[in-house]
Amino acid sequence: MKIAVIYGSNRTERQGIKAARFVVNKLRERGHATDLIDSKEYPLPFLDRMYKEYGPGEVPPVMEKIHRILQAADGFVIVSGEYNHSIPAALKNLLDHFQGEYYFKPSAIVSYSAGPFGGVRVAVHLRALLAELGMSSIPSIFPVSAVQDAFDDEGYAAEEAYDKRIVRFLEEFEWYLSALKRQRENGVPY
Repeated sequence: MKIAVIYGSNRTERQGIKAARFVVNKLRERGHATDLIDSKEYPLPFLDRMYKEYGPGEVPPVMEKIHRILQAADGFVIVSGEYNHSIPAALKNLLDHFQGEYYFKPSAIVSYSAGPFGGVRVAVHLRALLAELGMSSIPSIFPVSAVQDAFDDEGYAAEEAYDKRIVRFLEEFEWYLSALKRQRENGVPY
């Protein structure tokens, strides 16, 4: 499968990138072609026009590159911190630039925080947003507590528990990836 991992934090000393790299590593270990779309590496302006609103040859190069990754993806893993009980602005901005690229493809939510709750409150907001964008999330989430200590800079787990816990989460996601891919091959409602 082709999977896009979408991460949206532009903070100077961001720690969630470690969780995003962990997910990328684990997906690749399972044989998936995986791209990391990091809002810091793929900077977009504040939303003025969505990708679909540009004419031929007008799309900014960074937006075209993201579009191609999203269009080719079979599903998405959204890695998000919890900012004031909600979604980071950079993530929301990145997601909102696109629409049709997400249709009828599953998503999975990885939430994180510096504290003990793993950013689980952001998942409530993300579920509604992801469904509206056309990429409903799987039932399970993968929360990461104390993200600053959970992984090293390359995305390897500091404790074996994360390596074990992610297996079931990814197995569930893969089930949805396979099911929705088969259905897309048979056609979509619109």
